[in-house]
Amino acid sequence: MAKETGIQTIAQNRRARHDYTIEDEYEAGIALTGTEVKSLREGRASLAEAFVSIDRSGEVWLEGANIPEYLNGTWNNHAPKRKRKLLLHAKQIAKLSRQIDAKGYTIVPLSLYFKDGRVKVQIALARGKREYDKRQALREEQDKREAQRAMRYKNLRGRA
Repeated sequence: MAKETGIQTIAQNRRARHDYTIEDEYEAGIALTGTEVKSLREGRASLAEAFVSIDRSGEVWLEGANIPEYLNGTWNNHAPKRKRKLLLHAKQIAKLSRQIDAKGYTIVPLSLYFKDGRVKVQIALARGKREYDKRQALREEQDKREAQRAMRYKNLRGRA
């Protein structure tokens, strides 16, 4: 059987980029059971309510992520919203732990994907946005879109 290569996205947390200012990104492995991997291969996962926590023993956990039960699973199927351990280097965990102790910082999962056949989670150190920051970001995106549309229209008119 051929070995998988490349990156295949399973789920993204679009809301995280809207609600938070992303400071630093990390790639973490994730400890899963067999039926969870099979369910992910079917593309069934949600990071909408997920968050990352660090416990006192220095372990990093992904909580609230929904990986539905594998449809063809047996009695040993997994719980859909169980805590899942994230695999990071000790230095990365220590750095994240120091940074989330600072006011306003949190760790959010951005995406879940297969990388060369292994499931990875992209997590980010983030600071919460205020309501006016969100409105300003939306306004900037809209202005940029309108400028691109105007340039495209001008270029089309110039050719005719």
